[in-house]
Amino acid sequence: MSKTETEMPAAENPELTPEQITELQTRAAKADENWERLLRTTADFDNFKKRAAREKIEAGQYATFSLLGKVLPVLDNFEMALAAAQNAKGEKLTSLQSGVAMIQQQLKSALTDSGLEEIDAAGKLFDPNFHEAVSEQESADVAEGHVLQQLRKGYKFKDRLLRPATVIVAKKPATPA
Repeated sequence: MSKTETEMPAAENPELTPEQITELQTRAAKADENWERLLRTTADFDNFKKRAAREKIEAGQYATFSLLGKVLPVLDNFEMALAAAQNAKGEKLTSLQSGVAMIQQQLKSALTDSGLEEIDAAGKLFDPNFHEAVSEQESADVAEGHVLQQLRKGYKFKDRLLRPATVIVAKKPATPA
């Protein structure tokens, strides 16, 4: 039951040849390399799982994002219809106006409950992150760089901009020559 010299551990056989020592060192280095690769692969897989879970949650949160973009023109049309009905006269127009106002309020409420938020730009400092300037207009009443007039409302959905507010920005009046 004696072991051969190649099967005996180094502690029991102090007379290893330089080739055997080199081979053992090569095997140890290869084992260390494989262990490091396993650790990196495990860490990469854990990061992948976390990223996939985060993207799944985000996809669920923003699933209605494109739907809201399609509904916004309807909301705009309701507002234009209300404006047109206010200029008309008569009892029928009053009932039409109140009916359209109720529909608009119901739609706004549903959209707000879904996470839609209006961007109020009137009188505020122009912010290119939330406002889209279509022109500049001279004004002595409104400070330069502030929104003079809001042409179309902007909207955010949760923390993302859905549509910027379309605005006219004030600039200093030209001095007479």
